[in-house]
Amino acid sequence: MSNRDDNHPPRNNVIRFPVEAVSRFGFKRAEKRRGSRIEKMELEGQMTLFSKAGENASESCTVVPFPLQMSPFEEALMLDELGDERAAEVYVNAIEDGDHPADAWCNLGVLRSVGGDMETAFDCFAQSVATDPHHAESHYNLANLYFEMSDLRLARTHYEIALDTSPEFTNAWFNYGLVTALAEDYQTAFDALTRYKALTPGADEGVADEILGYIRTAINLS
Repeated sequence: MSNRDDNHPPRNNVIRFPVEAVSRFGFKRAEKRRGSRIEKMELEGQMTLFSKAGENASESCTVVPFPLQMSPFEEALMLDELGDERAAEVYVNAIEDGDHPADAWCNLGVLRSVGGDMETAFDCFAQSVATDPHHAESHYNLANLYFEMSDLRLARTHYEIALDTSPEFTNAWFNYGLVTALAEDYQTAFDALTRYKALTPGADEGVADEILGYIRTAINLS
């Protein structure tokens, strides 16, 4: 005869996340860094336009052409944004030239991951953090790989490094919340997802709210 009370099922703190949660995963490309040559040239061109308009508002503004000389990394990033397959080769050129090598390794890793070559992608992200130990995007990307491998300890470590370097990294906060929740560190998970929501006001917060609901239940049952 069972001693179980059917009106009061046994408590447990196992939480089941909605399937939509995995949609937040995704590799992050390193974007153009502040102070790059292309950014400076763009700014100079805009300043020229505005200064001419300010001198005589009645005169029509004209576009002032200026030479656009890009470094290997800037060229690779432009090709990458256009979906041009030559981007990978030019990222390699940037690495060989020492032009933003950590960013180039990171973005090459993203391209390899998109192509399904996860082993090479991992090596690229590892090379990136070896070049720049505080490269937030590469730590985030490594964390995602470890997460997919169910290595929650290493995933957590790399998310934490990414967030230490880049505290406004919204997707890292979200994924960090998932990792810590799955590791049953519910208070940390709750704080991380609350931080995510604070950084994304007005965004679609349905999944975050749903997970927070699960975490509240787990905290109360633990």
